[in-house]
Amino acid sequence: MRVLTNLVFKVTLSSMIVTAPSMITGSKNDAGYGLFEKDVPMPYYSSSVIKKFVSHSTLTAAPLFPEVKEGATAVAFSSAKSAEIKMVINEAVILYDYMSLEKAGLDEKAFEYAWRGYHNLLKKGLIRKKSVLSICDFSQSSCSKRMYVIDIRHKRLLYRTFVAHGQNSGDEFATSFSNQPDSYKSSLGFYITKKTYFGRNGLSLRIDGVDTGYNDMAGKRNIVLHGSSYVSTRYMQDFGTLGTSQGCPAVPSAMSPRIIRTVKNGSCLFIYHPTPIYLENSSIINGNG
Repeated sequence: MRVLTNLVFKVTLSSMIVTAPSMITGSKNDAGYGLFEKDVPMPYYSSSVIKKFVSHSTLTAAPLFPEVKEGATAVAFSSAKSAEIKMVINEAVILYDYMSLEKAGLDEKAFEYAWRGYHNLLKKGLIRKKSVLSICDFSQSSCSKRMYVIDIRHKRLLYRTFVAHGQNSGDEFATSFSNQPDSYKSSLGFYITKKTYFGRNGLSLRIDGVDTGYNDMAGKRNIVLHGSSYVSTRYMQDFGTLGTSQGCPAVPSAMSPRIIRTVKNGSCLFIYHPTPIYLENSSIINGNG
């Protein structure tokens, strides 16, 4: 009973801290990045709050309430898991605002789900390069710069660029996804980057799909991150839309070497689309299995 009482106290306290920030206008945050220098009032999260809620995932990814996991009832364990999910979502809200990702065009839900999966993959020990998180926001038009490479350690956006989806996933918008070989469709979910190689598209990067049932056939499908000439503003000017791939997340040739070298060797890549069946059943997002 004492364990459960402590749990309720911790959750209540964290909720008070996150949901009731003070307001400031035109002031730099404690880290000195100046992200809150705006003409309208913005929520202010002190460095201590950011450290509490951000460093948990980025540095340790340890269970938030280990004393509950070690011994209490199933009800207490369920409550702890719910509290952990809420805590991670609060982290996502803080980071999303802190890095001005809305202004950069990234959908807030895309970042929230990416952060939840990133957190759970850290707990599983599957991410070697913890400092980088990449998101392909396929809720956006392919004519938008919808790939975001984020420096988690320094809380900043490194790259925002175009990325192609599979030719059978749709034209301007991706609407259909598959994990099957020869489908020529994109696969939703979380990937872990592997080693580079040189192929017909130059420097390319193998990626390992770790979302069971949604992208775990990526290796057999030869799904890789690579550059391509059909991913460019020139191509859009000539044909009215971005080109499509055989299922690979293809990026502009001019930027691909820099992006690949940044994300290679064990970082997390998330391909997002608001498809309910995926979001509700992904074991990576929901922390199952």
